[in-house]
Amino acid sequence: MRKHKKYILLAIVTLSVTTVFSQIRKNDTINTGVVDIVKPYKPTISDAFKVKEVPPLVDEETATKKELKYNILSFPVASTFTPAKGKAAVVEKAKPIELFDNYATLAVGTYTTILGEVYLNHALSRTESVGGYLSHHSSQGGIEGLAFDDNFSSTKLNAKYSNELRDFAWQVEGGFQHDMFNWYGVPESQITVAQANSIDVDHTFYSAHLAGDITFENSYINSASLLLRHFGDDQDSEENRFIAKAKVDVPINSEEISTEVKLDYIGGTFYRAYSVNTPLEHRNIHLAVSPTYQLKQDDLTVNVGASVSYLRNFETKDNNFYVYPNVTATYRLVSDVLIAYGGITGELIQNSYYDFASENPFVSPTLFVTPTDQQYNGYLGLKGKITRNSSYNISASYVAENNKALIRNNEISLTTQNYAYGNSFGTVYDDVETFGIAGEIAIDVARNFKMSVKAEYFKYSTDNEAEAWNLPELKGSLFLDYQVTEQIFAGANLFYVGERKDQFFLNDGFIFIMPSTVVLESYFDANAHVGYHINDKFSVFAKANNITNEGYQKWQNFPVQSFQVLAGATYKFDF
Repeated sequence: MRKHKKYILLAIVTLSVTTVFSQIRKNDTINTGVVDIVKPYKPTISDAFKVKEVPPLVDEETATKKELKYNILSFPVASTFTPAKGKAAVVEKAKPIELFDNYATLAVGTYTTILGEVYLNHALSRTESVGGYLSHHSSQGGIEGLAFDDNFSSTKLNAKYSNELRDFAWQVEGGFQHDMFNWYGVPESQITVAQANSIDVDHTFYSAHLAGDITFENSYINSASLLLRHFGDDQDSEENRFIAKAKVDVPINSEEISTEVKLDYIGGTFYRAYSVNTPLEHRNIHLAVSPTYQLKQDDLTVNVGASVSYLRNFETKDNNFYVYPNVTATYRLVSDVLIAYGGITGELIQNSYYDFASENPFVSPTLFVTPTDQQYNGYLGLKGKITRNSSYNISASYVAENNKALIRNNEISLTTQNYAYGNSFGTVYDDVETFGIAGEIAIDVARNFKMSVKAEYFKYSTDNEAEAWNLPELKGSLFLDYQVTEQIFAGANLFYVGERKDQFFLNDGFIFIMPSTVVLESYFDANAHVGYHINDKFSVFAKANNITNEGYQKWQNFPVQSFQVLAGATYKFDF
């Protein structure tokens, strides 16, 4: 009991002391302290240890695999099935087409027509080759109702050399051409006078040219070309022309401007003018620079540029500058199905005696030759694919030209010249505006059948001339090409040309008839051909021209040959 009293007394004393200190603490004043942070707190994350999904088992009975024992009870089964042996399908391989670098063609036909062609090409090495071309087309004529000879002939000879290297390729070529025609289109009212004067209606053209071009890879200079041509006739007329062109990319900052540069010189002389016996000359030089910048964004492509031309006329001593727009654009509205395109361009067109004689071989050697200022050539169109094998193209255009060359029948002057009986043509110039609409459809089926149809409509407006002489308002064409079998091939082409207007003018010093307009009827020219490949080298063919047997007049008083048949053979070879 005493022992317990001692412990009880100790507890009471301890509690009393604690109570006294607690009361004294309540009366103390708590002072604020300042805590200085020496280093910011940087918590760290300890590495985590992933608990294994499959803890190890130490149970020997569970870890030990039991051995399985089984037996297969087999017994025979009767079967009558016999599988057939597999056989690979046989694919017929098409026989490779053997290609030849050379060919020769010879054909004869009605109107004593002879057609011959020879094309040669030979590789000197892996990069070099030489080639040549010779052609002859002639006819002894025989058009019904003519009082004068209507035979003609045309012979061409060309040769070339080409070389293709790693960074550039170049070629040079030259040739000669000889053509003979007749001014047989004497009006019926003038035949008696022309026969009495024993006019000689045959005339000859000849030309020689030398040309070359070069193209570069990975260079600011893309390409360049040169042409030197001499052209003349047996009437003491001659013409020389030199054309140099280059296409370069001009770097400006990080962009490139595609620029075309052209130098065109022409000089020609005619023995006399049509009405007076004085020489007629034309000589000028044309320099043009045409920069273009291309913009592309998604399906839109725009070419923005201009063309600046300088013309020096050495006959009149005139110097003229011309500025033309050169803007084109295409936009894919629906991939390849519907593509819109348009543009507005212009240029200075250098006319020449060679070009006029190529278009109309019955022109007189008395032409007035001067350039044409094509101020605007604006067009809009839609093109695309109808199906995988067919396409279309429709467009509308407007062209404004100053000094446009028009070919018109010469007046009947009855001088001593063989071409002065209304049987030749000259040139007149006028400001002409042309509005046109065109549509075309092309079909290509499995490469065996090809067809294209095109139609064009034009509306002309002239300033001084009564009509846009010899320009049709309507033109159409149809081309067919059909590979019937591997050996048989056929094709056809049809042309339609609407009415044209020309002039009749009699002024011989005794009789004067005011100029009158003559309407040339529209014509339809149908042609067809068929051929047979005897083997890879030999083929035979036949052609029929002007099947409708129309003796139409392409030019006033000049009817063409009616129905014609031509047959011949072609031989392909290598050497």
